[in-house]
Amino acid sequence: MRKTLALTGALGALTLLSACGSSGIFDRERPDEFAVSRAAPLAVPPDFALVPPQPGAAPTQGGSNQEEVLEALFGGPAPRSAAESAIIGAAGDAELGIRTAVGDPETKTLNKGSVTRDIIAAPEGDGQNAQAAIPGA
Repeated sequence: MRKTLALTGALGALTLLSACGSSGIFDRERPDEFAVSRAAPLAVPPDFALVPPQPGAAPTQGGSNQEEVLEALFGGPAPRSAAESAIIGAAGDAELGIRTAVGDPETKTLNKGSVTRDIIAAPEGDGQNAQAAIPGA
């Protein structure tokens, strides 16, 4: 019994160690990490006439931060398809202060229910003192 266990253990160890050899699918060409060439050193261009910004001076780059964000997110103005142009034309121009007018309590709007009224009427704040109440409980 002991000989069988010893023989089985020895065969298992040999099997596991045989996997460490380099044969089969693991023999492939690999890049030589020591054969990296050096890049040319950085050089200051001959016409280097930049001046450091003065504290409190206006920015020299055109555009605001908001314009830069919109450009980065949406990539600038895109051509509109004929269908999209037709829909926009049929919708007409929105009033400039429409969001302010909709937020005005005197503006007649569609009743969205008590949940929406509760959300809109909720006090402003960071929610540190908020409490949840279950109706009917």
